[in-house]
Amino acid sequence: MLERHELAKEFPEFKDKIDTLRNGNKHFSQMFEEYHQIDTEILHIEQAVEPASDVRAEELKKRRHVLKDALYQMLQH
Repeated sequence: MLERHELAKEFPEFKDKIDTLRNGNKHFSQMFEEYHQIDTEILHIEQAVEPASDVRAEELKKRRHVLKDALYQMLQH
């Protein structure tokens, strides 16, 4: 089953902090929006809604992972 990798689902213990940072930290908010956009694009590729090469799909997944790591680091501080 294909599903979204929403940040609040990935890190439920940081749900409140995610909301706080999205509203008060421009850098976090921009990274969050990019993460969300890439996650949506990956889901569309996996659902065959949006055609893409395997290389493109892997690039997006790697970028999502990098963003997720960076966002997690920000959440921990």
